Amino acid sequence: MKNTLPAALRLLASSLVAFALCARAADEFKITPYHEVQPGVPQGKLIKMPEWHSKVFTNTLRDWWIYVPAQYKAEKPACVMVFQDGHDYVNLKGNWRVPTVFDNLIAKGELPVTIGIFINPGHEVGRAAPKSAWQGSNRSFEYDSLGDRYARFLLEEILPEVEKQYRLTTDPAGRAIAGASSGGICAWTVCWERPDQFRKALTTIGSYTNIRGGHVYPALVRKTERKPIRVSVQSGVDDVKNEFGDWPLCNQQMASALKFAGYDVRFDFGEGAHNSKHGGSIFPDVLKWLWRDGAK
Repeated sequence: MKNTLPAALRLLASSLVAFALCARAADEFKITPYHEVQPGVPQGKLIKMPEWHSKVFTNTLRDWWIYVPAQYKAEKPACVMVFQDGHDYVNLKGNWRVPTVFDNLIAKGELPVTIGIFINPGHEVGRAAPKSAWQGSNRSFEYDSLGDRYARFLLEEILPEVEKQYRLTTDPAGRAIAGASSGGICAWTVCWERPDQFRKALTTIGSYTNIRGGHVYPALVRKTERKPIRVSVQSGVDDVKNEFGDWPLCNQQMASALKFAGYDVRFDFGEGAHNSKHGGSIFPDVLKWLWRDGAK
């Protein structure tokens, strides 16, 4: 026994190390052909919009961008998809690369002609813009708060501004919204509050936790008559656990509640942490699922 116990412990230790390496390997961005520029595929335009001074979120300024696909024609209204923390989604070397993914999906007919709107959180007028867009002074207030204020911001300010130049569909089935972390719960809140305007939500590592009361959603979903929303939920076993809640558990509870209530829901639960590696890797497939019947 004296000789076999150390050997068993060494075997166990080596197994744990191997498992840890495997888990780390799983938390990597896996690029797909959709993330790369493909020969012969028409490329849309990414346009940096003038800094936006909001009236709904008073005394704030923010950066934002729009993507217009090459296939857009003024005589036919385009579908629309909004992204919180927009700077991250337009980064063509990041994990999302939305303009490139949109180009490839639209060219294949796997995504309808869709204008993308990418919006950063606001920062206070009169103060220098934060060094990191993630640290926008108004981010948590805008994204984590319950209620219809962010939906109003989109419907009263942003969409009308885009529509000065491009025709957007008014069909709620042709309007989607996406976000990660606090941006993820924000995407869900917009659909929850205004399913008459937005009916597709893509949430990754969503903050369905008690930052500003979002932990109530699983119970609300179970007790409220189902709304016409299609939703994708993603998280991972190594997501955040802190004083506001347990992100892996809260996302599992949210997905379970959505399934119980009869929602059209997709749940991707991986081994990753609080980042966009897993979400970015599956992003093209999730978009195909979300828009699988076009704008219906």
